[in-house]
Amino acid sequence: MAVAISTQPPKLPQLLERDPYLAPFKTDFERRYSLFYNRLKNIEENEGGLDKFSKCYKTFGVNQFVDGGIYCKEWAPGAEAVFLAGDFNGWNPFSHPYKKMEYGKWELFIPPGQDGYPSVPHGSKLKVVIRAQNGELLYRISPWARYVVRDEDKVNYDWVHWNPPQSYIHKHPSPKRLKSLRIYESHVGIASPEGKVASYKNFTYNVLPRIKDLGYNCVQLMAIMEHAYYASFGYQVTSFFAASSRYGTPDDLKEMIDVAHSMGITVLLDVVHSHASKNSEDGLNKFDGTDSCFFHSGPKGTHQLWDSRLFDYANWEVLRFLLSNLRMWIEDYRFDGFRFDGITSMLYHHHGIGTGFSGDYNEYFGLHVDEDALCYLMLANYMINFLHPECITIAEDVSGMPALCRPIAEGGGGFDYRLAMAIPDKWIQIIKELKDEDWNMGNIVYTLTNRRYEEKYIAYAESHDQALVGDKTLAFRLMDAEMYTNMSVLSPLTPVIDRGIQLHKMIRLITHALGGESYLNFMGNEFGHPEWLDFPRRGNNESYHYARRQFNLTEDHLLRYRFLNTFDRDMNKLEERFGWLASPPNMEGIKGWTTVQSTSLKNILTMIDLIHLCNPIHRPPSASTPEDATGTT
Repeated sequence: MAVAISTQPPKLPQLLERDPYLAPFKTDFERRYSLFYNRLKNIEENEGGLDKFSKCYKTFGVNQFVDGGIYCKEWAPGAEAVFLAGDFNGWNPFSHPYKKMEYGKWELFIPPGQDGYPSVPHGSKLKVVIRAQNGELLYRISPWARYVVRDEDKVNYDWVHWNPPQSYIHKHPSPKRLKSLRIYESHVGIASPEGKVASYKNFTYNVLPRIKDLGYNCVQLMAIMEHAYYASFGYQVTSFFAASSRYGTPDDLKEMIDVAHSMGITVLLDVVHSHASKNSEDGLNKFDGTDSCFFHSGPKGTHQLWDSRLFDYANWEVLRFLLSNLRMWIEDYRFDGFRFDGITSMLYHHHGIGTGFSGDYNEYFGLHVDEDALCYLMLANYMINFLHPECITIAEDVSGMPALCRPIAEGGGGFDYRLAMAIPDKWIQIIKELKDEDWNMGNIVYTLTNRRYEEKYIAYAESHDQALVGDKTLAFRLMDAEMYTNMSVLSPLTPVIDRGIQLHKMIRLITHALGGESYLNFMGNEFGHPEWLDFPRRGNNESYHYARRQFNLTEDHLLRYRFLNTFDRDMNKLEERFGWLASPPNMEGIKGWTTVQSTSLKNILTMIDLIHLCNPIHRPPSASTPEDATGTT
């Protein structure tokens, strides 16, 4: 792989010409790019290239050769000695010692058995045994473990060697790169009306067809990277290379992605590289007995609000680990890209804690910016774009850092999209604080269109954040308790329900039309899911009652939820037909509004027609004419 062309961003003048207010920060862009360039150059010179460097998921951890031999490799710079123990050697902690190498690496080769079979069979349990500097023996899960499970009677996860005789073989190619995304944000475990942890199989055969029918062309999967605490929503990762076993096996996930591809659905992974769980028994923390392995040492290595560990992005082996992690999810599981979670925490030394962002450009440059973390993100995007240019990357950044979604050659971060995080906050503020007659269309349109020119945004009216217990979805804010009593077509249509249904549709439609270059919806919110989301925990008696999505409500013709569900589908289908998300912005003056950035006036008028065509006539049913006989919705 060739290194970048220049030590300075070759297209930086184009960025500064597009936004002259960035000119005072020219040296910041040059310094950031220089750091990226030098890191990439060092990788090329010392590791044989970024391709080889980021493919280490095939050599680190425990990997099997064709002849049945087992090669094991770990990075444990603080260890005095390293061993491998497990079912294969009767859990003898000393019979299989690793050989110490340079730079804190350790390796072990286990030849095949006399019968030619692997000495470490598929499905057997393993542990890396670390002799710490104080002499203590620590039983650890390899940071590179591909499969971990937890027995019902245990607290911690066990590492299981995953090497089936016949792995799942992908049958369908990945969809071509989409011009615009209609994203269905999903969580496999809650994707069922039943109060239990749902499976990859359930998602494959029951949820994917639903997503396809609704007109979404992309699914974004949360909580796939293994996390010991289910209620963390997947954001306290313990095993970065392991697909969560609570939903099924790695092959089940591969099949799920393959089936999605057969439907033309792009699959994104919600990747968490901004922090890691503090677990040490079954996590990455204190792997070698020190607090500095993979993470910053001391207070700098702990996130005050999340109570989790923070990576040292300047560390060579941390870069190897994280870049290889991305490669594994793309090449082994066939994910089509990533939503990078918690970017704001990575970009700033203050992690966004106690800090507001006003848009003043001085907030995005200076000593408070973690340029090592930014450099890692640039390397990640560079690698993905070079090796897998069809893949998509999305940044979840609340700060609004300029050029995050511009090419690296311009000095940007290299992301394809960023989330338009101000939009859901605006809708909540309007609904909470304003009377209907005080809604200011100019202000609404300004919020929807106020984004950086030529940086792509993903618009959403609400996401999983609003669905969680302690917050409220738009449907709940609009209709509240009446959702439990007046959503039947057999009951009179109350003003609260009538208003709520209409505004729920209109909010989504105008957000879809004006808010960005792609659109996102969290599963269930499209039909106004009537209950919040709360994972089993001590505070709710370990109940799964609210850790589910009641898709069955849309299939009951006596409930009004189906009207919202059908509207969402028709809205997506119309975008598929007219393609307003991918259309370049035009400026149209509309009386009563401020200047509107839109695809075209024709598309807006078409959407207005859709409102009239798709709205059901919400009248109380008469004895002779049921409500749903007034026409399709």
